Amino acid sequence: MAYVKGRGATNNQASRRFGLPAHVSDSGWQDQAALVDGAEPAATTTVTELHPRTILSFNTSPDIFFDRSINSFGGCEHGCIYCFARPTHAYHDLSPGLDFETRLFAKPDAARLLRQTLAKANYRPRPIALGTNTDPHQPIENTYRITRAILEVCLDARHPVTITTKSDRILRDLDILQEMARLRLVAVSISVTSLNAKLSRMLEPRAASPAKRMAALGRIVEAGIQAHCSISPVIPAITDEYLEAIVGQAGELGVQSAGWIPLRLPHEVAPLFREWLATHFPERADKVMNIVRSIRGGKDNDPGFFTRLRPSGVWADLFRARFQLACRRAGIGKEKFTLDISRFRKPEIGGQMRLL
Repeated sequence: MAYVKGRGATNNQASRRFGLPAHVSDSGWQDQAALVDGAEPAATTTVTELHPRTILSFNTSPDIFFDRSINSFGGCEHGCIYCFARPTHAYHDLSPGLDFETRLFAKPDAARLLRQTLAKANYRPRPIALGTNTDPHQPIENTYRITRAILEVCLDARHPVTITTKSDRILRDLDILQEMARLRLVAVSISVTSLNAKLSRMLEPRAASPAKRMAALGRIVEAGIQAHCSISPVIPAITDEYLEAIVGQAGELGVQSAGWIPLRLPHEVAPLFREWLATHFPERADKVMNIVRSIRGGKDNDPGFFTRLRPSGVWADLFRARFQLACRRAGIGKEKFTLDISRFRKPEIGGQMRLL
C-alpha cells in the first residue's frame, strides 16, 4: 500500500468478482522496471479507442431522474478515490484501482452514433444525461472533443441534455451551452466536495480545484444556464465540515438548485477507500467507517433502490438537517430543471448540419 503521486488509488489489484486471473506479465519494459531500477514505473495514462455499435444506454432504475445516458469515456483520469464507477473497469479485466485512472477508453464515434439513433423513426426524446458514470469533461476531452461533438448534435436536433462534471473545462463549450440554454435544452450540475484545495488533491487528484469549480458555477449562472451545485459525495468526518460553506457560496453565485449525496462504496470501492483512509487519515479511519456503516444499515454499502441515495440513522438525519438549514440561509429552494422536449427535430443523416 503506497501513495502514488497524482493518483487517487493506492493499489492496482485485479477484481475478484468474476473469478478472472491476475494480470500476466507481457515481458515488456514496464514489467521489468522494478527489477532494473528498483522502483515501480510512474503511472502514466493510456487511451484505447472503442467503436461500439450504439451509444445510448437506457435504464429503468426507479430512483434516478434520467432513463438514458451517454458514457463517451471509460475510466476517469480525475482519479476520485470514492468514484462509484470504479468497479466498471473489472468488466475489461482491469483493476478498479490505478487502472481506472490510467488505462482509459474513448468512443470517438459517439456523436455519429447518436445522430443515427436520434434519426430513427421510432425514437422518442427525453433528456440525455452526460457524466453519470465518468466525467465527460475529464482531461482527455481536450484531445478527443467527444462531449463537444455530442452537444453539437443535440443542439442541431434540439434534444435536451443534462451534464454532471467536476471540471471547469465545461466552460470551453459555453458557446454551445448558451445557445442550448436559450432553447431550454440544457442543465448543468457541478460537483463540489470541499473548499480545501489540499484535501481535493488527495481525494480527486486530477479534478479541477474547488475554487475553479465554484468559479465555473458562477460563469454558468451568468450565461443563463440552469445550474445545480451537487455536494457529492459527503464523506463523514472528512468533507462534511464544508457542507454549509459550499451551499453558502453557491447561493452567493445565484445558483438556485443544490443537493447532497452521501458516500457510496460499492464492490471494490470499499477496500480502495479504506486503504486511502489508512494512507491519508489513519487517525480517523475507524471513525469515518463507523459513521458510514451507521447510515448504511451496518454495512459499508447499501445498494438498494432509494436507500442507496437516501441514508438513514442519526448521522444521516443530522447531515440532512444541516443541508436544509444551509439552503434556507442561502436562499436556495427546491427548483428543478425544466427542459423542453417539444422542440426536437430528427437530425439529418449524410449531409451537413443545418445552419443554426
